[in-house]
Amino acid sequence: MGGHVEVERKVEPGPDFVLPDLTAVEGVAAVGQPVEHRLDATYFDTADLRLARARVTLRRRTGGTDAGWHLKLPAAGAAREERHHPLGPRRAVPPKAVLEPVVGIVRTAPVTAVATLATTRVVTTVLAHDGRVLAEVADDTVTGTAHAAGPGAAATVTRWRELEVELVDGDESLLDALVDALVAAGAAPSDSPSKLARVLEGRLAPEAASDGGRAEKGGKGGGGKGGDGKSKDGKAKKGGKGKRAPASRPEPTAADVVLGALRTQVEALQAADLLVRTGHPDGIHDLRVACRRLRSTLAAFRSVLERTSTDPLREELRWVGSTLSAARDGEVALAHLRELVDAQPVEQVRGPVVARLQTAAVQDAEAGRRKALRTLADRRYLTVLDSLDALLTAPPLAEGAGDPAGPALARAIRRTGRRLAERIEVARADTGGTPHEDSPLHDVRKAAKRVRYTAEVAVPLLGEPAEALVACMKEVQEDLGAAQDTVATRDWCLRLGRAADAAGETTWTWGRLHALEEFRAAARAAAFWRQEPGLRPVLRAAAK
Repeated sequence: MGGHVEVERKVEPGPDFVLPDLTAVEGVAAVGQPVEHRLDATYFDTADLRLARARVTLRRRTGGTDAGWHLKLPAAGAAREERHHPLGPRRAVPPKAVLEPVVGIVRTAPVTAVATLATTRVVTTVLAHDGRVLAEVADDTVTGTAHAAGPGAAATVTRWRELEVELVDGDESLLDALVDALVAAGAAPSDSPSKLARVLEGRLAPEAASDGGRAEKGGKGGGGKGGDGKSKDGKAKKGGKGKRAPASRPEPTAADVVLGALRTQVEALQAADLLVRTGHPDGIHDLRVACRRLRSTLAAFRSVLERTSTDPLREELRWVGSTLSAARDGEVALAHLRELVDAQPVEQVRGPVVARLQTAAVQDAEAGRRKALRTLADRRYLTVLDSLDALLTAPPLAEGAGDPAGPALARAIRRTGRRLAERIEVARADTGGTPHEDSPLHDVRKAAKRVRYTAEVAVPLLGEPAEALVACMKEVQEDLGAAQDTVATRDWCLRLGRAADAAGETTWTWGRLHALEEFRAAARAAAFWRQEPGLRPVLRAAAK
């Protein structure tokens, strides 16, 4: 599929709106003659509109200059990545190549037509002094039909007019100026994110938020004592002469905060899934981090969500992360070794060291990409995504779900802090020398991650102490993460050194790199032990 990044803004013209003279906008030399197009588009989604809720648009459009299948994906900021595929003979079923990037969103749910749009579009090009097209202003008159949502439901028809300003070869400052000119001429900024969102507005209404455990459970929840507006003796509280006391905002429950954090983490997982499937370089890393955060949150808040439901899910998330680890670890290790070689004196780099590293990096990246895509195509992985959705839809609340959030978060930090302290004591007694794959310091690093992720959930309520704890754990992760990274770099030195030896090349540089990585591991471990005495006060402050 081909494609480009789409950057556009929408405005709503009034009934008597007339396009102003855009040559008055700085940087605009001329405008082209208006050209009219007739566009007919069919939009596809699942029955529960998974694509639309994920800000993804899938359509088949005829007419205009870009007829074909279009897949619009979220990009940085307000931009969207638009991918194109030829129309082909089939109208009712999207081609496999179009659906592949969004399999993690639709999973096994059928994708069918959900709406049709008929648009009369008048396009005016905005030109630079050298004739380049800087932007296009499209004046659209639209008739949108939302298909019946189910048996007994009726289709709904919506009609409106809107203007789209899309960058071609201009920049965002020009986009802002063009929008300002249209607003000054009587248009208004649009609140609708897309035409499809306007047509499906009724079905896309925000889903009812979960009660998050506010229903009383074991005498807890409901916002705490006195949450019913009565005093301890059961009498209504007085709010002064003839005045009602202002309603206080109920304190969030533990479930409110934990489910909110999980929802954010599931969204991050979905975004990372999309990055992997579309070949973005950070996708695998982001996907692994999302899995870790989810596992950590489910483990840290077992008093909020029943572990009989969440523990199996944690194990499945562990499986996802482990299948992706080799690709990411190899990428980081080989990139570091290349930087290390570049920093060496020329006389210390003997033989085709750089060439071997480059070849290994290309081969490892390709193998990792193939393995990642196999994992994401596995039904087991898709079941994990379904299970996460089910968890958010019908959370398996535990006894502590209705507890006030603040104390519950502090307890979770204390628990994860005790776990970290235990791992530190085991590592203190270890005399294994340089950190290795099963080193107790690796367990310390994993425990520090759980403390950090738990504290991040708590930051909105606990504030500065939790923020300080997050910063502290980041430093721990940085030191121990660097030490642990050398497990992979040293292994690569041995593997590539053996290959060099078999080819009759000198292995001098590979031995030197291995020794330098041993030194780095010891130095970063020592940095952690220097930092360690200051961890407990930060933990205590956040867990009060």
